[in-house]
Amino acid sequence: MSNLPVEPEFQQAVSEITQTLEPFLAKNPEYRRALEVVQIPERVIQFRVTWEKDDGTLAVNRGFRCQFNSALGPYKGGLRLHPTVNLSILKFLGFEQIFKNALTGLMMGGGKGGSDFDPKGKSDNEIRRFCYAFMQELSRHIGADLDVPAGDIGTGGREIGFMFGAYKKYRNEFAGILTGKGANWGGSNIRPEATGYGVVYYVTEMLKDLDNTDWKGKKVLISGAGNVAQYAALKVLELGGKVLSLSDSTGSLIATTDEGFQAKDITRIAEIKLERKSLTAFVEESSNASGDRFKWYLGERPWKLVEKADIALPSASQNELNGEEAKALQKAGVRYVAEGSNMGCTLDAIEVFENSRKSIKSLTNTEGVVFYAPGKAANAGGVAVSGLEMAQNSQRLKWTPEEVDAKLKDIMKTCYKTCWDTGKEFSEGSALPSLVAGANIAGFIKVANAMRDQGDWW
Repeated sequence: MSNLPVEPEFQQAVSEITQTLEPFLAKNPEYRRALEVVQIPERVIQFRVTWEKDDGTLAVNRGFRCQFNSALGPYKGGLRLHPTVNLSILKFLGFEQIFKNALTGLMMGGGKGGSDFDPKGKSDNEIRRFCYAFMQELSRHIGADLDVPAGDIGTGGREIGFMFGAYKKYRNEFAGILTGKGANWGGSNIRPEATGYGVVYYVTEMLKDLDNTDWKGKKVLISGAGNVAQYAALKVLELGGKVLSLSDSTGSLIATTDEGFQAKDITRIAEIKLERKSLTAFVEESSNASGDRFKWYLGERPWKLVEKADIALPSASQNELNGEEAKALQKAGVRYVAEGSNMGCTLDAIEVFENSRKSIKSLTNTEGVVFYAPGKAANAGGVAVSGLEMAQNSQRLKWTPEEVDAKLKDIMKTCYKTCWDTGKEFSEGSALPSLVAGANIAGFIKVANAMRDQGDWW
């Protein structure tokens, strides 16, 4: 690591994987070479994006695509549009994506891309002009059998539509080169819901194994207010849980009554987010309409704001839950933490959760444990349905919502079992397997073996 540039997010991701792979590498030292190789992207593309503002002035942004690993299939991963985007963040996301995609069981490699362009405060015409300029260069480097990007933070259905239209004009072909497309022109049913639903389906399996229980009556903390948080919240409500919180970059909204958030609240928040407004707009509305159902905490995250909860789903961004907050969750009685966001927990937070797990000698006595699931497993539902969208595009078919949802449930259940079984093999000293070790080791083995078969290491 010493000869790498300063890339803190990427180095954090590599460090986390390396630490959890150690029990496997100790038994299989030949795979250390594979770990060295897989850390280096196959290709990194960086380019200039110039576009015209509504006032006629020229704007310029940086565009990126990190094509990290194609051992299992075409590069697959989202396009993030956010002012914080840089190579470190995209390399971390692309690196995680390799193993996440492997855990779905679908044939997809790993990649990530985007730009430091900020869609907030831009008109639809400005966003369209940026997307066309961005795709003018990106179109040279993607294809249905090469690299199939998707949406991510800042890249929703509108942006995917503009980018797809641009690609079609530049390349003169209608091809499945993006996922998250409109439902009436190649998109898959359940794609917007997939990441949020998938997290809940994954935790459903965790609930069965640790406490032989389900979602009914469970008090759930959720961060974020975008697609992942919204659909996770709706699925929690559908299964009988209670949603206590949502948040965004401006602060956290905490339910003050026993009923928590209702579906109508989440629907209204979704509408506000589509208008590119912050949660403060909902706070103002709800204060006028419903009095004291919610309390607003300016600039705070939800993890230390409630006295009692059962489940926490970080679903906003990376490093959104730290060690101090992890201890607060443990004190509040939280038993399950699953990341809807990528690398949502810091390394010291993961250490708190994993230390609680290591002390468990019998599954009949699990007091104080926090069962933790990393994002590369728990939030794999989004890319899983993206893979299903690719399959539908290849066949020129469209599956029903029920068919896609059934396949998503099966993928998440299989992903969890893979993490549990592999974690059990390499989690000596504890009766409760490490889902972190299970996810990292299982994903790594699958990718490393494919790379070895193809001559990338030996």
